[in-house]
Amino acid sequence: MFNIIYTIVILIVYIISIAFIIIFSFKDKYKQSLPSRFFLRNNPKLKPNGIWFHSCSLGEAKAIKPLIDKFNIDDIRLTTTTNTGFGEISKYSSQSRYLPFEILLPFWIKPQKTLVIMEAEYWYMLFLLSKLYGAKIVLINARMSDNSYKNYLRFRWFYRKIFAFVDKIYAQSDIDRDRLETLGATNIEVIGNIKLYKLPQTTRELDKPNSLIVTGASTHSGEDILILEAFKKFKEKNTNAKLILVPRHNFDKIVDLANNFANINQLSFSQYSQDKSLNSDIIVVDMLGELINIYSISDIVIIGGSFIDGIGGHNVAEASQFGCKIISGKYYFNQKDIYRSVSGIKIIDKSMLYQTLLDYQNLSSTKVLVKCDIEPILSTIDDYIHR
Repeated sequence: MFNIIYTIVILIVYIISIAFIIIFSFKDKYKQSLPSRFFLRNNPKLKPNGIWFHSCSLGEAKAIKPLIDKFNIDDIRLTTTTNTGFGEISKYSSQSRYLPFEILLPFWIKPQKTLVIMEAEYWYMLFLLSKLYGAKIVLINARMSDNSYKNYLRFRWFYRKIFAFVDKIYAQSDIDRDRLETLGATNIEVIGNIKLYKLPQTTRELDKPNSLIVTGASTHSGEDILILEAFKKFKEKNTNAKLILVPRHNFDKIVDLANNFANINQLSFSQYSQDKSLNSDIIVVDMLGELINIYSISDIVIIGGSFIDGIGGHNVAEASQFGCKIISGKYYFNQKDIYRSVSGIKIIDKSMLYQTLLDYQNLSSTKVLVKCDIEPILSTIDDYIHR
């Protein structure tokens, strides 16, 4: 009865949302993902009887790569829900797809040996249908932030039904395990954060300018101007400093913003896709896949997504492997376990950014303290697919 009611509800949601989905499908950001997810356009079914990994974001898609590499690529099936995630998993296998919206899954899903879910992608129909088709379900890198946990508790009865389908859970921390257990999850093992197992490595070597390099990493709306303003005052006292801005989204918008800012303040500016010399005072990196290379030559890194509420921060471990001095805002709730695993991060209120930059010589160099062991995950998957 619950399954029938749930199906009716998501069908109603789907019908109501169709007009909005069509409108958003014309935006560049969604023109591939929304038609694939909500209308199955260019989204053929996965081959059956494989190991199905589902992740959401770019960071999660990168984090599963060491696991995928341990299995025969012909057995691997991959899905995601974001453009950036799809761009990454497409590099791994031709069996890469956008995960359809739940109401479409009965017409799309095929039997798989094991379903491996990364972090917090709790889609009821995905779990239900996978289980009906005989798959073992494993949650990896499971986490539950403070904000999410409050919301999950309100619907504890619902999540108990979801976790009843799960055979094994690998959690990031003891706190995550305890929270999952209150929601009805069982058979949980804590192994740390998979994103720390194998950090991204540089794809090419950059020549570091003879300058103090300040990098604004994975910045979101509102953070770029904050960093630009702080850097302008910082450069008055550190004339050899350069700012490299690496926005998370909206490259064109940030290029215009930084260019105008530089002109007004009589600073030089360059766009990385057109000039990779890094000779300007302010550089905007308007290309994907370059952040790890920029980290390798950075002295100070300002972590985006942490100065405005709602994003939850980004992976600081990627910069810390190079010993960068890291400044973070206080909104890092989605990355708490990684933050605990890295020493030397300076966490501040956004009003203190300039003063913290000015005192950069007293900031600590960061380093990763704890890493993750993926062997238990590999052993479990191997056991399930050979039963």
